[in-house]
Amino acid sequence: MINLTENALNAVKSAITSKGAPSRGLRIMVEAGGCSGFKYTMGLAEAAEPDDSIVERDGIKVFVDNASREHLAGTTIDFAVTIEGSGFMFDNPNASSRCSCGKSFS
Repeated sequence: MINLTENALNAVKSAITSKGAPSRGLRIMVEAGGCSGFKYTMGLAEAAEPDDSIVERDGIKVFVDNASREHLAGTTIDFAVTIEGSGFMFDNPNASSRCSCGKSFS
């Protein structure tokens, strides 16, 4: 369903370690908004919600709610460090277009 690259896994592991509070994984959601119609939201999560799908890789759990599942199926998430900054990047085969920052899509 969702694939995290090694760079993304390392970034999530680092965030969990530095947070200090217990986190079990990463919640990824799609919400209405952004400059292209939908936007990605992410955050550390302590537990799954009742309607979540859970993907696990190398001990990291990714929680995806039912409403976001169809928008994220087949998505690869990477973490890149560039001259412009660093952040998560989404390669979403369901997106027909996306904004230049890569954080929203339609």
